[in-house]
Amino acid sequence: MELIIFILGGIFYGLTEILYRGYTHWTMVLTGGAVAFTFYLMTPFLFQMNLFLAALTGALIITFFEFSMGVIVNLWLQWDVWDYSALPGNILGQICPKYTAYWFLICLAFFSLIKYNRGIFF
Repeated sequence: MELIIFILGGIFYGLTEILYRGYTHWTMVLTGGAVAFTFYLMTPFLFQMNLFLAALTGALIITFFEFSMGVIVNLWLQWDVWDYSALPGNILGQICPKYTAYWFLICLAFFSLIKYNRGIFF
């Protein structure tokens, strides 16, 4: 089950990026898998929270993973997968508030879908 969660998360994350900017990078598929697996492990905790707080937590988790992956692939390995340095509020060009806000909205939709349809999914 854990491998399926990881794979589905990677596919969703990669497809989301392709829909938004037209392409993705294999490291983003790994990032998405790690995020989905983290959400899976945190499901009991997340669903005890208020929906908005859970979505904020999810957005911060995704932002943390993106920052970590960005430091590795962009700063250390210098692969230049993305660069947000021109965007306001960015940190080292790897993350910015704009994308954290987008992740909040996506988490809000995703968590509400799962939270209110738990009998279907779990």
